[in-house]
Order: sequence, then structure tokens, then C-alpha cells
Amino acid sequence: MKDAGTDALKRTLGPTQLVALGIGAIIGAGLFSLTGIAASTNAGPAVVLSFILAATGCAFAGLCYSEFATMIPIAGSAYTYAYATMGELLAWIIGWDLVLEYAVGAATVGVSWSRYVMSFFHDFGISFPAQLAASPFEPVTLPETGEVIVGIINLPALFIICAISLLLIVGIQESARVNAIIVALKVVVVLVFIGLGWAYIDPNNFEPFIPPNTGEFGAFGWSGILRGAGLVFFAFIGFDAVSTAAQEAKHPQKDMPIGIIGSLAACTILYVLFAHVLTGIVNYTELNSAAPVAVAIDRTDYRWLRPAIKLAIIAGYTSVILVMLLGQSRVFFSMSRDRLLPKVFSDIHPRFRTPWRSNLLFMAGTGLLAAFAPIQVLGEATSIGTLFAFVLVCGGIIIMRRTHPELPRPFKTPWVPFIPILGIVFNLSLMAGLGWTNWARLFGWMAIGLIIYFTYGRKHSITHNLK
Repeated sequence: MKDAGTDALKRTLGPTQLVALGIGAIIGAGLFSLTGIAASTNAGPAVVLSFILAATGCAFAGLCYSEFATMIPIAGSAYTYAYATMGELLAWIIGWDLVLEYAVGAATVGVSWSRYVMSFFHDFGISFPAQLAASPFEPVTLPETGEVIVGIINLPALFIICAISLLLIVGIQESARVNAIIVALKVVVVLVFIGLGWAYIDPNNFEPFIPPNTGEFGAFGWSGILRGAGLVFFAFIGFDAVSTAAQEAKHPQKDMPIGIIGSLAACTILYVLFAHVLTGIVNYTELNSAAPVAVAIDRTDYRWLRPAIKLAIIAGYTSVILVMLLGQSRVFFSMSRDRLLPKVFSDIHPRFRTPWRSNLLFMAGTGLLAAFAPIQVLGEATSIGTLFAFVLVCGGIIIMRRTHPELPRPFKTPWVPFIPILGIVFNLSLMAGLGWTNWARLFGWMAIGLIIYFTYGRKHSITHNLK
């Protein structure tokens, strides 16, 4: 038996910190960029309905996550839940899948963070060599001159990945404090935009609220609202990362549902209000921009808000990276505890009480992706893993209710199996709409994972050794 005092994660997180952790993961690129794109190409002003539809689908998965998180309050997110319900092989598949989601997602956000930091510096006359802030495999158009360049290495992206990883090594409590400050900053800026922008809403921009369909599925009309929901759905990715911190929550049975559902509800309200103000200030046809918020601010008397908005975006990206790097290291921690991966990845730092070697591994891997991989490839590889995880978690609730009805459930998903089935159907439909390249990357990653499982994990796992 290992000494719990030196081998256990430190329980320091309360419900407020868990909600902040969820908000930190959710509010980021989606709010500040996808809103305008979905409005201009899919839903028009009815993008607010797209947000509500996407949030409803996430809520189905969130309710299932909450039940599992209170029944199995240890680190690992959907990996742990799959292990408890569907066995070791499927648990490995979902755990390996989550590593893809979190690692590639963190790298993607790191690249976006780099671009906004460069833009923010430019506003204040600070120059930085563009070749040192871009991938060598991706041409970048300079906004100032229109010149197209080829990068060498994305140093800012590499820097933020390394900095956040080192912060996580120092300790979860310190990381949560930094995250709480960041969350407060970006939420304040979002509220300021909503409050100040409300006076500049032009009701004519809401006509028609649901633009007529152009004859193509997804191009406005009700199908456009549905397609828009598929796009802005990814603005909600991150609430599931709250469950990876279950082993570090003070009272997981009570606090985990609050953290998961609370962060999802808070972000939905902010998203709907933000989208309403954005499409009210600027006609939806003019919002197909990488920075639609800047376009809206230019229509007001508050142009001084532009740097503040960029700062909020940078802060938002920072907290997303923090939660994703936290999540992936905790998934690896749990897989290592089950001996599916070498023990080195579950070693706890003697002073900081964090899985520091897992953090170092992902600092290297994710940092290299952020430094050298093009953002298009990174972004396309991120989403399918999340949807797959949601499907398995929803299915796991149905299985657990049948196979282990006697287990205590401090929080019970309502209307089972209706809610889990809706979650499965919704997320499978979004997966079906993804391009074949995403499926190819997913299958390729899974093939690598299965090779590792059958050559190492299966032979060394706790389950195998108990037989």
C-alpha cells in the first residue's frame, strides 16, 4: 500500500474554483471568433438559437458527466467512467482519444494565442519578427502590409505552452488562483461589451431574424441554425475538463455537478447575450471576420475598448490552455495508475504533489505541435475526440444503471435513458457531419494507441495482473 500522504493528489478545489475552471476552459476562441462566422455564413441573427441548441446538446452530456463524477470522484474524466462501465479496452480507447483532444486542442489555442499577442503588441508599436511567430508549414499574411511570409518557428506559442506547463507543475492550487484571475478579467470585458454595446443595437439588423435558406443545406433557414449549432458547439468544449479535477476537489460528490452544470449555464447566458449584441450592432453579412468583435467596436464610440478586447481574448486563450494541459496530464495520470502506461507518468512530485512528469511530457509534445504545426491541421483534429467522449459517457450511464443499480449516486442524471439517448444521438449527428480527414486522423491516432495497448498496456495493467 502506497503512502497516501505522498502519492495522492491534493484536495484543494471548491465549487467556485471548479465553476471558474469550467468557464476558463469554455470561454475562448468560440466566443470571440466563431460567433461572427456562424452568423455570417449559417444562421444570421438566429445564431443565438444555434448557441441554445448547442448548449442543450452539451447539457445532455454534462448531466451524464455529473452523475459519473460523483460516483467515481477520481481523476481521469471520461477515461475513468469508461473503465468502470465498459472495460479496459474501451477505457484505453477513450483515454487515448482524450489525450488527442486535450493535447492538440491546447496546441491549437496556443497558435491562436500567439497571433493575438502579436496583434496586441502591434497596437502599441511593439514589433516582433513575424517569421518567429509562425509555423514553417503555413503561410501567414501580415495584416499591416498584406505580405505573405513563411514562418520558421512559432516561439510565442511554444512559450505559453511551456509557461502554463511549469505553472501546473508548481501546483493545482496556484494554477486555480491564476485561472480565477484570468476568468474574472475576461468575463468583466465580455460584460462591458454587452453593457456598452446594448445602446448601439440597431433593430433593423435583426430583420430577418432567420434569413431565408439559399437552397443549400446549412446556408441560413432552420438548417443554417442547425449547422451553426454544429459550428458553435465547439465553443462549449471544455466543461468536461472539470471532471478531470475530481480527485482534487474538496467535496466531489457535491461540487462536481455544480462545477460542470454551473460553468455550462454561465457560459450559455454570456454567449447568447454576446451574440445578440454583436449581431445587433453589425449586420450579420459583415461579420465573416477573424475578429468580429473589433468590427463591432468600430461602430461604437468606444474604440479604446479594442486593446481591452484583445487582452481579454489573450486571457481567454491562456485559461483554455491551462485547463486543457491540466486535463491531459490527469488523464495520463489515471491511465498510468492503472498500469496501462509506465509508472513514471503517475509519479507525484514530493513537494508540489502534482504529476510533474506527465506535465513535462506534454509540455514537450504539445509545445512542438504549437511551434511547428499549421493551425488548420491542429484545429481539424481537435473536435472529433470530444464528441466521441461525449457519446461514450452518455452510453456509460445507461450501462451503469443496468449493471450496477445499487451503487450510490449523489447526483442522478434525470430521465434515464431518455437524456443519455438524446446526448448520443446529438453528438453522433455532429460526428457524422465532420469531414473524412478528421475520421482518418482519429483512426490513425487510435491505431497507434492500440499498438501501445496490446504491446504494453494489456500485459502490465492491474486487471491483467489480477487474473
